[in-house]
Amino acid sequence: MYKVFVKDIPIILSTEKNIGSLYTSIPLKLARFKKLIRKINDGQLVYVNLYHKNEEKIEKFLRKKLPFVEAAGGLVYNQKKEILFIHRNDRWDLPKGHIEKGESYETAAVREVEEETGLKNVVIKKFITKTYHVFKRNGKFKLKATYWYEMYTDYDGELIPQKNEGIKKVRWKNFEKTQKALKDSYENIKLLFPKEYLTTHPNDRVA
Repeated sequence: MYKVFVKDIPIILSTEKNIGSLYTSIPLKLARFKKLIRKINDGQLVYVNLYHKNEEKIEKFLRKKLPFVEAAGGLVYNQKKEILFIHRNDRWDLPKGHIEKGESYETAAVREVEEETGLKNVVIKKFITKTYHVFKRNGKFKLKATYWYEMYTDYDGELIPQKNEGIKKVRWKNFEKTQKALKDSYENIKLLFPKEYLTTHPNDRVA
């Protein structure tokens, strides 16, 4: 199953025609992707399932529906097990950026993290997942696939936001602050985190 996010609303792409009574199910081959995006943006559509019997061909069809771009980024931990966040477009996000010609996903991920935050000595630990979201650039919708990696650094120096990329702040956040930041983040970013980060701590609940 894939999720393509449009303004934090996921379009589900699956191999099943029926995934729930709330969902409008459409064969992927017949989907008018741009029309669906406009309906979601206008609040006319919330639950959408595009299905195709062959899961391996889903991304291939997606690439035909919209201009396709690829990016890479990181979920970065330090020695204190804090997580690195950037603040851009009034939301907490994780560092990521476009893959340059000839770059591997891993090289691009490390480069973008270091450029956007001022970090050094960033090391990739493992691949996490690939996320998809739709964005609008120069009046045209595009589909972005981002390759995400778990990373580590022992760097404890100054954090420098890349202002020409619209980044206002770079912050290390502990478990509690990470939970708070995720409430003001993006749904596709939440897919990268272990479940405990998405659960309100018992002390924060109102009796």
